[in-house]
Amino acid sequence: MCARSKGFTLVEIIVLIVVVAAALVGVLLVFQNTARGSADPQVRKQALAIAEAMLDEILLSSYDVRPGTGARTDFDDVDDYIGYTTAGGMRDIEGAAIPGLENYNVTSITVDDTAPLGGVGDAKRISVTVAGPQGFAVTLESWRLQYASP
Repeated sequence: MCARSKGFTLVEIIVLIVVVAAALVGVLLVFQNTARGSADPQVRKQALAIAEAMLDEILLSSYDVRPGTGARTDFDDVDDYIGYTTAGGMRDIEGAAIPGLENYNVTSITVDDTAPLGGVGDAKRISVTVAGPQGFAVTLESWRLQYASP
């Protein structure tokens, strides 16, 4: 009888290399997809922050229609914002471009005073949509009520 030598055969080594290579490709694909999507939450959070800021600006305006319209600096009531959009990036209230937000735009602002709000007569539903750089959109809605004077 001959003594059995220790070690691996050539076939076993080739099978091992194929299995390890397949596992490595799978792991690298997961890393690639994770790295590609890692900036998405920040981009969406920025679009959400822009929509929140725009909605806050509108909610701080008067419920009653007032005469000032035209440029955004003259917007003084909720209805002035109907149809307001931006192109070429976000702008401050005076129309100056905001650095770093060139790829974000307000695509739609609607104000609906016909939608009922649980028995509240004087209510306007406001919807703000902001588009981000990767083709997605964030929409926020809120209500502006007419408060009784003290």
